[in-house]
Amino acid sequence: MKLRLLAPVLTTLLLGATALPAVAHEGPGSDQGGRDGSTFTASKFLSPAHSRFTLAILLPVPGNHVTGAGTATVRLNSDNSAQITVNASGLLGGAPHAMHIHVKGSGECPDADDATLHNGHPAISTADGLPAYGPIGTSLTTSGDTSPASALAVDRFPATGTFHYSRTIQLTSDVAQQVRADNAVVVVHGIDYNHNGKYDNILGPSELNPMLPQEATAPALCGPLH
Repeated sequence: MKLRLLAPVLTTLLLGATALPAVAHEGPGSDQGGRDGSTFTASKFLSPAHSRFTLAILLPVPGNHVTGAGTATVRLNSDNSAQITVNASGLLGGAPHAMHIHVKGSGECPDADDATLHNGHPAISTADGLPAYGPIGTSLTTSGDTSPASALAVDRFPATGTFHYSRTIQLTSDVAQQVRADNAVVVVHGIDYNHNGKYDNILGPSELNPMLPQEATAPALCGPLH
């Protein structure tokens, strides 16, 4: 997406990220919070010694033919509980979008040079992006388990092209340490590479699960948490 077209989308998403309640109850399994009516403000998140607020601007992964954008925020508390929001728009509707916090890579998003051929088409798969963003540390499911074991629990991820995700989850100490060290990246998966309105086999089967098409697991939006 050209920068002049992306700017209004990012502005809207950023305003939404700063105006939303600390934890909103959206979708099945989201944990209710923010009963004091608190909002995302600098004084709320930067002054308390017991919590740390991080923000990621989610941009399209180069070469994957994505036109969406988004933001992600994490408020990490001293007990390693984390209030997490993800806002995204412009993705494929009617299809699940797996979301994860990736850790222990280089703390970056892949660039165009990381693309390899998939079924004869240059694209960046999840495996292609691992050196940049690292393996999955936490699955941002709408309910239930949030471990890497739920990485492909497609029935527990948002399945719309525009969505607001909010949930409070308990991070492992290892993942929490990576977030505090600025070595964590939020990735939203699922691309419509050939823009035909569905996940198909144009890129061949996913290397994560050969029963799924590569489009279903390829990274769509990516942003380091800082």
